[in-house]
Parts: sequence; C-alpha cells; structure tokens
Amino acid sequence: MRVFCAFVLFGFLLTALQPAFAQEDSDDVLYDRVRLRLASSRDVRAAIDVEVKDAVVTLRGKVSEEKQKSSAEKIARKTKGVKKVINEIVVEAPPKPPAS
Repeated sequence: MRVFCAFVLFGFLLTALQPAFAQEDSDDVLYDRVRLRLASSRDVRAAIDVEVKDAVVTLRGKVSEEKQKSSAEKIARKTKGVKKVINEIVVEAPPKPPAS
C-alpha cells in the first residue's frame, strides 16, 4: 500500500510540475509567428525584417508612419513566447514628387 501511495504522490508531483519543465518555443517558431502576425496586420503594411535570438525579437525596416512602427512592435511584443522586442524600424516620409 505504501508503494502504491508513493507512486500516486509521484504522479501528482509530475503533473503539477509539468509546466515548469515545458520547453520554450524555438527561435524558428517565434520567427514564424511574428512574421505571420505582421504580414496579416493592416496597420503595418510594410516589409519588416525580423530576427529572433533567444526569444528576443529585433525588428528592422522602413515605414512611412510612426503608427506602423509602434504597431509592429506591439504585435511582436504580444506574440506568445517573445521575451523582449528591439525596435530598429526607421520612419521615413515618402519622397515628394518633383515640382514642375
């Protein structure tokens, strides 16, 4: 009976501690998640380069509005598994047409 109780207790402990031992998502998985969410966003509408290392996402590229930059950062930050976001996106106004 003691052996049975020990196995039951061990089983409960393993179940309770399982989330603590769960593996974190790989950088490749995070890269795919962030890229997919950025591509499907209507607020970003720009080509953003994404780099992921140790769950830290770095965003690079050029956008025409500050709103696009902040939206891209917010999307990356809210992506499951991302620990930190480094936003190196540059806001550049579109070139003005030449005066005639």
